[in-house]
Amino acid sequence: MAATKSMRQNAKKEHPGQLHCQKYQIFNKKIARKRVQEVQIEGKKAIDSPGAPQNMDVPSEEYMLDDNEERSMIEPRSYEDPKLKELIVILIEWINDVLAPDRIIVKNIEDDLFDGMVLHKLIERLTEITLDVQEVTLSEEGQKQKLRIVVNAANHILGLSRYGPHKWSVESIHSKNIVAILHLLVSLARHFRAPIRMPENVIINVVIVQKRDGQLNHRIVNEELTGTYDDLGLRCERDAFDTLFDHAPDKLQVVKRSLVTFVNKQLNKINLEVGDIEAEFNDGVYLCLLLGLLEGYFVPLHHFYLTPKTFDEKLHNVSQSFELMMDAGLAKPKARPEDIVNADLKSTLRVLYNLFTRYKNTN
Repeated sequence: MAATKSMRQNAKKEHPGQLHCQKYQIFNKKIARKRVQEVQIEGKKAIDSPGAPQNMDVPSEEYMLDDNEERSMIEPRSYEDPKLKELIVILIEWINDVLAPDRIIVKNIEDDLFDGMVLHKLIERLTEITLDVQEVTLSEEGQKQKLRIVVNAANHILGLSRYGPHKWSVESIHSKNIVAILHLLVSLARHFRAPIRMPENVIINVVIVQKRDGQLNHRIVNEELTGTYDDLGLRCERDAFDTLFDHAPDKLQVVKRSLVTFVNKQLNKINLEVGDIEAEFNDGVYLCLLLGLLEGYFVPLHHFYLTPKTFDEKLHNVSQSFELMMDAGLAKPKARPEDIVNADLKSTLRVLYNLFTRYKNTN
């Protein structure tokens, strides 16, 4: 026993680096085992979450979802898209211009619009209608209640069904979902003919996170925020009506009288008469009846609302008249149904002039 101890001491003296080398090898083996375990865990996660985007930093606290619930976020790389950056800047400048009288300045779309206060003021300024909501709400529940009223008002103005589905919601806006907020702002800018030119074909990558059977699953989809410039309902190529409105208001009155005469020539057949083009075509009733008279058929009353009361009913009527025009072989009207319902005179004149050109010699 003593000899063995003596041999060990002699070995240490003769080979001082040998023991250190053995410890180093043991340490390396532990590191290797740990790395194998990490790789195995990583591989298991990859199998459990197929389709998960690489390098996605998904904050787990933001995705405490119920089963089958899903949320979305912009893929980080899409934030660097120059078109997206331009769209955000243009929308912020538009909001600030509209809200200048209220001395409200928006700097960040997510942080400044999520609680409904800015959207509330924006809707009121655009529509000149006062919404029955509290000016300031600090609690989360109060913010959501206010936001619900504002979003419902926006949906009504845009002619959307109250029950959806829509590209935005109270929950998505309040959770600072920039995709939902941008969709709403773009729709409002289109509807109110904002004097801005948004970049065309802004398409971003959106990460959809869904919880299924307790597991978070991810997929990436392309989301179109804007289409072509013409599709946005903004200014396209200038036409004769742009020139009349800008440079020849006296001639514009002549055109209006001519169109009133043309319209009444047909409507008098059923004992109806139009006095004001701007105010009497926005519900779509006269447009539907006029198409039937010009084409020589009776438009069934169940196809449109004879006494429309709501925006949705008026929008239905105008859309129906547009379909009748295209069925008759006319080109797609250079206006949106929403423009007619909103009594946009230039859009209404364009539609009527299109009919006048086709049917001016019809008895």
